[in-house]
Amino acid sequence: MPGSDFVMKKWLILLLILSTLIVFVAGCLAPLFTLSKFFIFNNTVSLFTALQELWGEGYVILFLVLFSFSIFLPLVKIVLLFYLQLSTKVSQQSHKKIIGFLELVGKWSMLDVFVVAILLVTIKLGPMANVQVHFGLYLFLASIILMMLLSHILHRKD
Repeated sequence: MPGSDFVMKKWLILLLILSTLIVFVAGCLAPLFTLSKFFIFNNTVSLFTALQELWGEGYVILFLVLFSFSIFLPLVKIVLLFYLQLSTKVSQQSHKKIIGFLELVGKWSMLDVFVVAILLVTIKLGPMANVQVHFGLYLFLASIILMMLLSHILHRKD
């Protein structure tokens, strides 16, 4: 029965979107890395705590850039993916516009990962500092890859 195959694919994609959301939230809240200086000072950082510290220290522009690319745009992307999958009233033209927007945003999705990577490399270069990467970084990377995969899958539906 071809109708049941379509329904099964739709539910699998919805499950994948929901999984992406869960992995994304976990990646934002889980520790990304621990910075150790002089073997005495340890600071474990998650994306959420880093944003709190930027805001608290008054680095508003840096906070806004990191928040926009690391939290806001990925959440918008997930919401749009849910919308495309759940809505039955999306016209073909609207679907193409949303997919085009998702592809544009997807090109910027790795910006925050590059920022974290540059931060890690910069800290690693310090002679008295050590960085230990934690599972939060991998969860965050996995959520970005899943979002890109979902965008590709929904684009192929056109």
